[in-house]
Formats: sequence, structure tokens, C-alpha cells
Amino acid sequence: MVEVAALGGWPACGVWFDPQTWSATTTREVRRRLLDTGLVALDLEPVIPAPDHLDNGERIIETAAEIGARHVLFTSRLPELSATVDRFASLCEVAREHGVALVCEFLPIFPLRSLSMAHDVVIRHRSDVAGILVDNLHLSRSGGTIDDIRSIDVERFPYLQIADAPSVAPVEFAPLLDEALNGRLLPGEGALPIEGLLAAVPAVPLSFEVRSRFLREAFVDSVERSRFLFAQVQSLGDR
Repeated sequence: MVEVAALGGWPACGVWFDPQTWSATTTREVRRRLLDTGLVALDLEPVIPAPDHLDNGERIIETAAEIGARHVLFTSRLPELSATVDRFASLCEVAREHGVALVCEFLPIFPLRSLSMAHDVVIRHRSDVAGILVDNLHLSRSGGTIDDIRSIDVERFPYLQIADAPSVAPVEFAPLLDEALNGRLLPGEGALPIEGLLAAVPAVPLSFEVRSRFLREAFVDSVERSRFLFAQVQSLGDR
């Protein structure tokens, strides 16, 4: 990811942590590539507590500090919000010790499904430790609005994830999941209120999560896909 993002012209990237394959060697190699390319590791993800498996949260936060990632992404599949609040609180303590921020992302396909629920999770902690990650696709599909964003202290939003999508939203779980993984559009191709979101949360880093089956098939080479996407989104950043 680091090399592909650098060759594509990006100044930063996110890094995915796979607990089954990530090792001390992985940490060294990712850190070396970040140093060699000068890229910023915007986040390391994901921490997803769930009833049926460990979330590796402490390990992921420690690894984020080792590679210099600024944020760790947290979401939750726990059915009770109180359990999510408790787990997030315990990980905030770890994040504070390691100088990393923990961001809470909401997804309409998860129990942690709305902006208001994410706000309930983070509000007990300082904004330099605990933030909310807004993916504008998830905001739209969960029924959230720009006015909802404006009702929260802007310091709670350390960065944003941006994509586009049609105005008509899927309703069932499977189509929602498929859209999030395969059906995202380039900014400007759909109907989501991107400029309104950028006005409500100005001057923060933008992470373009454009998961797209079309782009994967049109640009099989990952570097070419990276360069194409970067060229397409620069005009949005200029605005």
C-alpha cells in the first residue's frame, strides 16, 4: 500500500492490519517504506470488537505507534452500545500512552450504525485522543445529514473519508455491503453532498475510500489505479 500510494503521487495512505499475517518483520518493512517515501500513515485499521473474536486492539495501537500512524480506526459489531463504550474507553487509555488517536467509525451495516451513536462513544474522552471518523457514504446511508455534523464540535473530526454514490440508497444488508465494498463512485460522479461536508469540517486531511469494482477491472495494475484516482480527486482538494 505504501509503495503504490507513493508511486501514485499521494502524500499519505492508510494501512490495513491483518492479525493473521502481520509480524515484527511487517512492522519493520512498513516503517522503512514510510521513511523512504516520506508518506504519512494517516491510519492503521481496523479494530472491530465482536462477540465471536478478539479485536487485537492493544496490538494494533502498539503497531500504529511503531510505524508512526496518526490514528487507529475503531468500529464495533458488539450488540450492546454500552459494551462498545467500555471497550473504546479501555483502548483510549492505551492510545493515550502511545501517542495515537483512536477514531470511531459508524457503519449502517453494524450495530454501531449512526453518527449519534459514535458521538455517544467518544464524548467521554478528550478530542486529541478520541475522534469520530465520518465516511460520507456511511453518513448518507445511515440517514445522517450535514446539519448533524454541524451539531458536533468540529474538533471531533480529525479527518474524513470521501467517496460518492447515487442519491437512492440500498435498503437491505447485502446491497449496502456490496455498495460499500464495490460500488463507490468517484467524487463528483454521484449525488452525495461532498462540498457541504467539506464546508462543515474544513481544513482536515481527506482519505478517499473509493472501493470500486469498476476501477479494479478498468485499472488492473494497482499503481495505474492509484495514479488515476489521485488525478481525479486533486480538483476536489483544490476547492
